[in-house]
Amino acid sequence: MSPNLIALAIPVFFIFIGLELFVARRRGAAVYRLADALSDLGCGIGQRAVLVLGAAAVLTLYALVYAKARLITFAPASPWPWLMAVVGVEVGYYWWHRLSHEVNLLWVVHVVHHQSEDYNLAVALRQAILSPVTVLPFYLPLAVLGVPLVHFAVVEALVTLYQFWIHTELVGRIGPLEAVLNTPSHHRVHHAVNPQYLDRNYGGTFIVWDRLFGSFQKEEAPCVYGVSHPLQSFNSAWAQLQPWVALGGEVSRAPSLAAALRFLFASPEYRPAWVGPTGPLRGQPGTPETKYEVQPGRARTAYVFVNFVLLVAGAFSLVMWGADLPLAPRIVAVALVLLSLATLGGLLEIRRWATPLEVARWVAVVGVTAWVVLGRPVA
Repeated sequence: MSPNLIALAIPVFFIFIGLELFVARRRGAAVYRLADALSDLGCGIGQRAVLVLGAAAVLTLYALVYAKARLITFAPASPWPWLMAVVGVEVGYYWWHRLSHEVNLLWVVHVVHHQSEDYNLAVALRQAILSPVTVLPFYLPLAVLGVPLVHFAVVEALVTLYQFWIHTELVGRIGPLEAVLNTPSHHRVHHAVNPQYLDRNYGGTFIVWDRLFGSFQKEEAPCVYGVSHPLQSFNSAWAQLQPWVALGGEVSRAPSLAAALRFLFASPEYRPAWVGPTGPLRGQPGTPETKYEVQPGRARTAYVFVNFVLLVAGAFSLVMWGADLPLAPRIVAVALVLLSLATLGGLLEIRRWATPLEVARWVAVVGVTAWVVLGRPVA
């Protein structure tokens, strides 16, 4: 919700990803797979690109509630709004996070963050496009209580940034701080699909909320990462869409409107007979732990990687300065980012449709570039 602060941190994210990769290789640990990492980063790029269109609306809604419905007005120098923002963002995040695992209509958004079968700093950037929308209602009570937009936005961004470093297997337990802070050990549990780890450790910066509300689990057995129903794809555009397609298919089989509504607001564990059979669940005893993989070949991988680097550079520019563009160019730029994610993911997975779509993408890129440079569409 604070795109500028997050955007400014993007170069730092990549520096630490490089450092994690270096340390992992020194230790002989394989914590990265290129296709999976590109998928993770693509999800984050997609979210940040779409926020160029929607972030202002999200923040405007908070500001509107603050302006029209706040119960308290604090003095400009009062420390209370900062304290309330810290506690309120943490508690709001905890309950949004917990309910995003316990309600199908929220899980269909949040599941994107859990789809990776690896666990590394790139996974921290794997975010769902609609997460800022689903989390906002949990933060609006702060506006009612008189926490100004600036206080809320800064604290919310800092809580988001804190969680980047806890997505790693290279850091063990960190002593007494484990009792208070959310740490890599605690968050590995959260991303695991082992039966004893499911739906645990929802905290943002602090783990005390999980201890208080009974959702804490200590890391004991080795973690198996991913989701119970694996995505089986490295296409970050499909990663955003597939959960909605799956949910839509399940709801369409409901025998009544009441049954469909109940399903939408039920737990993902709720599987009535009309939903149909489900396959083996990842992480359950006796099920294989083989990770999804592709073999695109060196030349194709190199092409995708180079184009992905170009996409990152373009998306970074869009996130930093796109808000100053008129609406039409912004929409076109965001659409090109999403199209690029779809085509590059398709190329990695050797999909038949990917090559002609990639050609169309380059035609669009050239056309849009000419439009921007010349100030008019190409005839």
